[in-house]
Amino acid sequence: MPTSPIRYIGGTSSLGVLLLAFSAEGLCALLLGDDLITLERDLARRFQGPTPQRDNGLMPALEQTLRHLEDPRTALDLPLHLTGSVFQRRVWEVLRQIPVGETASYRDIAQRLGQPSASRAVANACGANPVAVIVPCHRVLRQDGSLGGYRWGLERKRQLLDREAQR
Repeated sequence: MPTSPIRYIGGTSSLGVLLLAFSAEGLCALLLGDDLITLERDLARRFQGPTPQRDNGLMPALEQTLRHLEDPRTALDLPLHLTGSVFQRRVWEVLRQIPVGETASYRDIAQRLGQPSASRAVANACGANPVAVIVPCHRVLRQDGSLGGYRWGLERKRQLLDREAQR
């Protein structure tokens, strides 16, 4: 967990409301939802310690993220500060290697990690992902090709996959 104060900014996109949060080390959360108050509560639960502070000075990072959300091929040059177990971070790193417009199954990811029986653990790591879209857990499907779950809502997952398929 980040020990430095968490700063955040909220905004709206075609995917709904989003909240970007930064520790001193980098982007530590990109949360998606329907209202900022719920996202602020989620942020406070995720990061114990001093109360996260809204920071409008993060507007350039928000604008860059919004461009990336609308066109996933647009570069996103923000340092990441991902916190999670060693296994979760390994899963998130493999997910970041899935190209825009492509998908993989939970089983595929487990096999890439050298742990072919860890599909359920991969799914749990996807559910714990604190950085929506940038760590593209939306690109992971069930073995039969169905959407499976998505921490940020199946409709958002569908929108992201459709958007990426069109590009």
